[in-house]
Amino acid sequence: MSALVQEHPGNEPVPAGEAARLFAGLADEARLLVAVSGGPDSVALLALLSEWARRPGRPALYAATVDHGLREASAAEAEAVAALCRKLDVPHAILRWSGPKPASGIQERARKARYSLLAQHALSLGGAVLVTAHTLDDQAETMLMRMARGSGPAGLVGMRARVRKGAVELARPLLGLTKARLIATAERHGLSVIQDPSNADARFERVRWRGLLPLLAEEGLSSERLATLASRLARLEAALAHRVVSLLPGLRPSGAGDNLQLDLAALADEPEEIVLRLIARGLETVAGTEGRNLPRLERLEACAGALIAAAGRGAAMTRTLSGCVLALDRKGVLTLSREPLRRRGIHSAAR
Repeated sequence: MSALVQEHPGNEPVPAGEAARLFAGLADEARLLVAVSGGPDSVALLALLSEWARRPGRPALYAATVDHGLREASAAEAEAVAALCRKLDVPHAILRWSGPKPASGIQERARKARYSLLAQHALSLGGAVLVTAHTLDDQAETMLMRMARGSGPAGLVGMRARVRKGAVELARPLLGLTKARLIATAERHGLSVIQDPSNADARFERVRWRGLLPLLAEEGLSSERLATLASRLARLEAALAHRVVSLLPGLRPSGAGDNLQLDLAALADEPEEIVLRLIARGLETVAGTEGRNLPRLERLEACAGALIAAAGRGAAMTRTLSGCVLALDRKGVLTLSREPLRRRGIHSAAR
């Protein structure tokens, strides 16, 4: 579930007692790898974690900095983080994103490269939990970006405080704190921080949304309100997921291969959202995507809505979506199968 907003007036630094409560969920881990860019958020996280981890019985703490090689100063900045880690007695590694860099979509590609490098390093440490310094402000920006792209409830849950990414556990213990409090924390510890100029570059979508947040807050749509919405949506999402899991036995194998069947007529009394999610699970299974490369929500909604309506009136219908054929018979039984190879530009489902 999304982290709850921490109720603290002003922009006061994070005291050790509060940090201990935030890190309580990490206490039973064997090893932690904190991602440190050198900015105020991650430097504050490093300072708080290093102080907390000194207590007996706490996890072994490691740090890593990704040098993306996108700016001339990036290597020196990574070395500055290494020096800070030596001062705090935290083992540190510099991970370099090598090779040619893309001409477009640079922030998204850099983000993927960063997580890949950090995940590999976490695994090399024996399966360390990766800890990042995402804040309440980051959560708000993420929600606004996803909202603008048409995300549904699952997307608007935003970032989770704890999530598994591939073989690595990712923890965001500061997700309920504002960036201002982390800046104050870094200042209280007397730590110098790096100001990445890309964080003020309006060419990037996240930066543009960041600039709008103060205006939205004046109208009541603050980062705190958005984070509260994310928590409520997470609660709703958990209830929906629970209901979908209870109905998964109805998504049964059919015939040869990975074909599945789902009796839409038997689901006539279920809310459309539940049926839509069952169809999405079927698409994931048949296409072998495991949550990747699913169609945009608008396309999934349009396809599922047409199939549900057809089942309600006893009509047959065939649709193609996400590399699958969805064939509904007059009894309301939907069969999902992989889309056959196209020949001469004409798809068999269109004949």
